[in-house]
Parts: sequence; structure tokens; C-alpha cells
Amino acid sequence: MKISGFTFIKNAIIYDFPIVESVRSVLDVVDEFIILAGDSSDDTDRLLVTFADDPRVKIVKSVWDTKTYNKGGTIYAQQTDLAKSYCTGDWCLYLQSDEIMHHDALPVIRRACERYLDDERVEGFLLKYVHLYGDYKHYIDSLHFAYPHEIRIIRNRPDIHSWRDAQSFRIIPDFDGVDYLKKENTRKLRCVLLDAWVFHYGWSRDPRRMAKKNVAHSAVYSPDNKPVAGVDYYDYGNLSMLPLYQGSFPNAALERMAAFDWSDYIRYDGSRPPIGKRYGLKYRAIDFIEKHVLRDGRRIGGFKNYRLLKGKQWR
Repeated sequence: MKISGFTFIKNAIIYDFPIVESVRSVLDVVDEFIILAGDSSDDTDRLLVTFADDPRVKIVKSVWDTKTYNKGGTIYAQQTDLAKSYCTGDWCLYLQSDEIMHHDALPVIRRACERYLDDERVEGFLLKYVHLYGDYKHYIDSLHFAYPHEIRIIRNRPDIHSWRDAQSFRIIPDFDGVDYLKKENTRKLRCVLLDAWVFHYGWSRDPRRMAKKNVAHSAVYSPDNKPVAGVDYYDYGNLSMLPLYQGSFPNAALERMAAFDWSDYIRYDGSRPPIGKRYGLKYRAIDFIEKHVLRDGRRIGGFKNYRLLKGKQWR
């Protein structure tokens, strides 16, 4: 049984992506790791030299075709699919460049991949998420702003493709290689939920880099591919309105977190964080029911691009 890891990256330094920590966090569970390195405007290649002497890591260069993949963030899905195409394992473990795996997840992942290797009903595994916000200490506790689970391990099959803006995966038979927004004649993957945690640092990065990243991100989602106006730094809002994370953090992230140096650009008073739905009356009520009545991770509505196999949670 072989596990391949894969990801894509572009402009890691400009936009403060923890790509090195992300890859390191899973190297002990994969047999190979594919990094698809885009045509960066910064010195991202220098960061990737970190892995030059590791035989498990293969770095492949790519050029982003933002003319073909110019709406809905589909360039992210196309780059994900391209990285996946270099994987040779039975299972493919995908981490986005702002995601870091908790060290306790690795043995859970290894056991599950072995256990379900020959069970073709299982097409992928869901992992659990902590979405850090602002300062490495607070996190987003709304299941409707930040997804609680997502598919991050899939079988290495040619009909399984990244979908939409690469948040998830889907079965797409006879895929044309272009329409990553397609839903007709596709289907959700049958998945097992693992007791394994991924920490998402996409909303927990230097506010000066975050402002630049948002400009580039908006351009990728814009049909005409033109950047929107930016600001000097991103205002995360009043972080004291969000809870502090009380558990342990990924070992691979500890050094990065200790280097936190943007306290002058964040605040713990004033207006609320700009995370939309969490503060509306409807979603506060839904959040309360999910957390205090259901209390098992189930959501009322929300995006769920998978079929959870009944009773299938692996610890």
C-alpha cells in the first residue's frame, strides 16, 4: 500500500503561505510528495530547496493558465488536478498550501488507508478542521463560515477530480479538463470520516501579506481576471469576539507560530470580525442548535460535497 501526498503553490513568500510546514507535517505518512510549483513572482523556489535532499519530495514546475481557467477559482482546481496526475500511490493525500496536519493524525491516516485499501465502497476520507483566525490563537467556531470536514484523501482514480475552486473532489466521468464547475452527470464521493485534524492557516497570517493575497485571490475569481484595489493591511476585526483554541497545535507549525510578529496590526476591541454569516440572527440560532443540541458535528444545511458512509468514522 502506497500513499502519495500532493499540493500546489505559487508566490508563497508574497502571500505568506506555510508551504514548508504543510509538506513537513505529512512526510512521515506518505511514500512520496508532489509539489506543483507555479510561475511565482517571488523566490518561492528558494523555499522549496528545503526539500532538495529528500527523495520522497518531487517538485514539478507549472505555468498558470488564467485565460482558460478564469472564473470561480477554477485555476486552483486545475493545478490540483495537475499535481494529482503525478501521484503513483494507491491513495492520494491532498493538503492545500495553507493547511498543516496535526501530528496525531498520521497513524490514524495510515491505519485507515490500510484498512480500506480493498474496500471499493470507500472512495475517500474526510478530515476534521480547525480554522485559525488572525493571531494563531483564535479560531472560527461557526460551522457555516468555515467547513468542519473536507475530503483530503482520495483513491488514485482517473475519474476523481478536483472540483470548483479546489475545496473538494468529485467523480467526473469523461472530464473535458476545463469545466471544473460542472455538476451535471457527476457525483459525490463515498467517504469515511477520520478522527484526524487539519489546521487551516489561511485566515491566520501576517495582515500585510493577507491584504496582498486577497487582491490576487479576487483576481482569480473575477471573470475578466483583473485585480481589485488593495489596502496596506487586512483588518481581522475584534479577535476577542472569537474563542481561543485550547488544544494542541501541529508540531510542524510550532516554530512558525513562535515567530508571530504582527501584533501591531491586529486588535481585540471595536467592530466584529468580517466573517459574515456568523453574526446574523439566523446563523447564530443554527450554530447554537448544532453545538448544544446536536453536539456531534452535524450541520443544518451548508456545503457538503460528499456522501458519508453510515457509521463509518475511523479513530
